[in-house]
Amino acid sequence: MPRTGRVARCEGARTLERVQELHDAPLAPLTTFRLGGPAARLITATTDDEVVAAVREADAAGTPLLVVGGGSNLVVGDDGFPGTVLKVATTGFELDGTSLELAAGEVWTDAVARTVEAGLAGVECLAGIPGSAGATPIQNVGAYGQEVSSTVTEVVAWDRREGEKVVVAGADCGFAYRHSRFKADPSRYVVLRVRFGLEDAGGMSAPVRYAEVARVLGVEPGDRVPVGTARDTVLKLRAGKGMVLDPHDHDTWSAGSFFTNPILEPEQYEAFLARVRDRLGPGTVPPAYPAGDGRTKTSAAWLIDRAGFTRGYGTGPARISTKHTLALTNRGGATTADLLALAREVRDGVRAAFGVTLVNEPVMVGVTL
Repeated sequence: MPRTGRVARCEGARTLERVQELHDAPLAPLTTFRLGGPAARLITATTDDEVVAAVREADAAGTPLLVVGGGSNLVVGDDGFPGTVLKVATTGFELDGTSLELAAGEVWTDAVARTVEAGLAGVECLAGIPGSAGATPIQNVGAYGQEVSSTVTEVVAWDRREGEKVVVAGADCGFAYRHSRFKADPSRYVVLRVRFGLEDAGGMSAPVRYAEVARVLGVEPGDRVPVGTARDTVLKLRAGKGMVLDPHDHDTWSAGSFFTNPILEPEQYEAFLARVRDRLGPGTVPPAYPAGDGRTKTSAAWLIDRAGFTRGYGTGPARISTKHTLALTNRGGATTADLLALAREVRDGVRAAFGVTLVNEPVMVGVTL
């Protein structure tokens, strides 16, 4: 059983309400994988000031710090984390016209639902993505033709290096595919608040960009539909792939997409096409999308499936989802070691088949792939 206690206030911090502190606290319940050993110390902060105080305290003491939001993008080692884990549980949803500010701890999918209820467009196709609002700019969360980079106007963060609160404009966030300046320098910033600029399109969605969504809706790419219809359609598509959290469905005991879609330089892409033709025949055409600067993005899910790792693959407690080849799942009773063994098998098998090395999307804590 975890031992309880209280957080001491850091020197120089203004008076704060004391926050919950646990020792030897299990981390598995804080992650959507339901995997990972204990934290030496777990603090739960419910205000921005509490977050900053906990970070300053850990930094002043030289204690390793792991910041956790919704836990939907974490793979925690079986040995746990030897330092302080800070659970960000802040709340705050402020909507002023089309301007939205979210506290980092807000549940993302709930926030999306509230913007849809307000008739505003811009994040409706990001419905059902598990995790907290504070994680969205770090990963530049995206799905079904939308990314938060198109709506984030500012990120309020604690700069651990400078010891001050900063406001980073959206244009300065360094957004790229599943990437940002926050992800590039993970030990520097702790996100406190995220501000978005949404669109009032008279209750209609943003232009539908994703072919699958357009097809299901019966519209052409670029058309608009009622914003609630777009959200509901995405939720149904995600649920069909096991990408909406359900405690009773082991296909959702995952981190969603485990690997990012590879982006290949021109010479890499030509070599990849040659491997595809050799393995699958000259008429096989893999998915391909322009990625800028002459590069091409292809589908990790396609690669995994064509390398022989089909839905449901595996015999142990960690297996590929029965609904989507891009999700690795805990079938119950798995360890992180089980998960990583499966991930390595898939990664190495895809590399052997197609010469492409898949990169994990979730953050690794105390382990490596």
